[in-house]
Amino acid sequence: MASKNKTSHSVKQVLTQLVLQVFEENGSQTYNYKQVSAKLNISDPDSRETILEILQEEAKKQVLKEVSRGNFQVVELKTFVEGKVDLTADGSAFIVTDDEAESDIFVAPRKLRNALHGDRVKVYVYGKSSRGKHKEGEVIEIIKRAKMEFSGIVKLSERFAFFIPDDRKMLRDIFIPISELNGAKNGIKAIAEIVDWPPEAKNPIGRIKTILGKQGENNTEMNAILAEYGFPLSFPAEVEHEAEGISEEISEEEIKKRRDFRSITTFTIDPVDAKDFDDAISFQFLENGNYEIGVHIADVSHYVVPETALDHEAFERGTSVYLVDRVIPMLPERLSNGLCSLRPNEDKLCFSAVFEMDADAQLITEWFGKTIIHSDRRFAYEDVQEIIEAKEGVFIKEITLLNELAYKLRDRKFKNGAISFETTEVKFKLDEQGKPTGVYTKERKDAHKLIEDFMLLANRRVAEFIGKKGKGKSKLTFVYRSHDSPKEDNLASFAQFALRFGYKININSDKETAKSLNHLMADVEGKKEQNVLTQLAIRSMAKAVYTTKKTSHYGLAFDFYTHFTSPIRRYPDVMAHRLLEHYLAGGKAVDVETYEKMSVHSSQMEKKAADAERASVKYKQAEYLQNQIGTIFTGIISGVTEWGMYVEIEENKCEGMIRLRDISDDFYTLDEKNYAIIGQRKKKVYQLGDEVQIKVKSVDLTKKQIDFSLVQQ
Repeated sequence: MASKNKTSHSVKQVLTQLVLQVFEENGSQTYNYKQVSAKLNISDPDSRETILEILQEEAKKQVLKEVSRGNFQVVELKTFVEGKVDLTADGSAFIVTDDEAESDIFVAPRKLRNALHGDRVKVYVYGKSSRGKHKEGEVIEIIKRAKMEFSGIVKLSERFAFFIPDDRKMLRDIFIPISELNGAKNGIKAIAEIVDWPPEAKNPIGRIKTILGKQGENNTEMNAILAEYGFPLSFPAEVEHEAEGISEEISEEEIKKRRDFRSITTFTIDPVDAKDFDDAISFQFLENGNYEIGVHIADVSHYVVPETALDHEAFERGTSVYLVDRVIPMLPERLSNGLCSLRPNEDKLCFSAVFEMDADAQLITEWFGKTIIHSDRRFAYEDVQEIIEAKEGVFIKEITLLNELAYKLRDRKFKNGAISFETTEVKFKLDEQGKPTGVYTKERKDAHKLIEDFMLLANRRVAEFIGKKGKGKSKLTFVYRSHDSPKEDNLASFAQFALRFGYKININSDKETAKSLNHLMADVEGKKEQNVLTQLAIRSMAKAVYTTKKTSHYGLAFDFYTHFTSPIRRYPDVMAHRLLEHYLAGGKAVDVETYEKMSVHSSQMEKKAADAERASVKYKQAEYLQNQIGTIFTGIISGVTEWGMYVEIEENKCEGMIRLRDISDDFYTLDEKNYAIIGQRKKKVYQLGDEVQIKVKSVDLTKKQIDFSLVQQ
């Protein structure tokens, strides 16, 4: 037994990993302890004896089997897998592997090895599990940290400080040496960066990177949200310098390479507060009675060149982020609001999709290429809506015809099986300090839809142009915006729920599903259950992603779809522009793996941006209700969980939670199948979509949480 004393626990752990790796890498090969030792170049007797012990122990765990005396073989290949850490509230985790068919692997807190939520890790998987369908494992290597920077609060003592992260999935406080405080005072909100995490230490060691300011101040909290989701607060000096160095001049040589649209009626239609104008529309009557409609998109790829600091930064950000009170642009302001923005009365470089259409919105011809435009007018949506409704105003003829054509494109899209989800967008009226003084919902009218339908047309036709060009091995690599059809059981459970409100959903085929969902969306418009049913319908759908693999979009009923029309604020559109230009010039297919990796990153950044935007709305909702403690509102049950039910206030769309333990008239439990909570004694049911009276009980701004109490009738 001497080897047990001489071999420390940590050395034995490392040896175990190495031994199992030998078996893992050599498939069904059989080895004895001498052969394993030789493969690992280990010759000292103590270590060899430890290897024999490891082989015997792993055989007991049924990871290895002893096929003949002293000879071992791996029971199950894939002993080591890679995946992403999904941390739970109790400090344990599930490792989500890349293989969708593989179930998640459970890892106990002590076996996480300092891995944090979202980290990519290598896991040693045990052969058997005591937790039902989940295998168990332990983290043996952290391949890539999801993030090293956190927003949070500094807590100071005499000799050291701790940093308490805002991120609820970050369960460890960060130890900050006094020398690394960088001027941060007690209770201040800041960004901390992890710099070290010794193997035996309970807490990581960090430093204060940026001081954000006082808790509760608008600027502090908005910047904290950006930091929490990994978006930088400013551009690196090198990137700003590159942007400033780009010339505003458009040379005659450049103009000669492009189709000139400067003399053709052109305008932009955007939100009233927009500064970056990605897209413009040109319109002219043709002699044959048809119309030529140009969808002109800012030529960002002309200015943002691959392998520059500007391009690297845009790719890393992936997207602009739209918080309640600000935009964090993907590109520096000189480009986003200046050079690339299609401002009126200025010559601008574009990448365009130009269509000849007849009066029935049928496509006669199409052309894609580089252009130069000169926008005659910058419209806000409200301006165009007024012209449409009043039937008079500047460019009345063009706007009326564009609107008529858009209606026809829209009808055709829905007949082909597209789904219309009209969600309610919550907006806040803010005072000069950024405090919310009111809440309103934004309505989408014809002016919004007009622009949307022509952007959809351009996106679809560009995708189809490339997608149909090559076949088989000569297929051209492209970045598509893909949307899978929903899983049957998700749809079935939604249909069952909608039936409770009297809405029938036919899920026999994709077309029938789309048709009945559209009927539902039209029926619920303006009704109290609109938001709940729309949100639930969206949740039952798959998520749209960027990919080189699939071309179709279920929700829009398009066989080919891409994002081409917003390169100022979305990196995938920049990729689409570069690829289209490459193929128009006769270029060969580019490396698919490179573009797939870039697509995956773009999808991840899009999700982070959406989460940050949602967090900023939640913060403002909490801030808005902070002064309404004790106020009674009418709300709709918008979600149910095992610990409470979410309620959305009808009047202002703010959402909070009624905790089940606070409902005093009975003991309530979740009925997951029926989206309800049920009282165990009196059998009272509260179901998703039900109207309830609530009282604002408390607000926690730090956690962006609103608690309600139920006013029982």
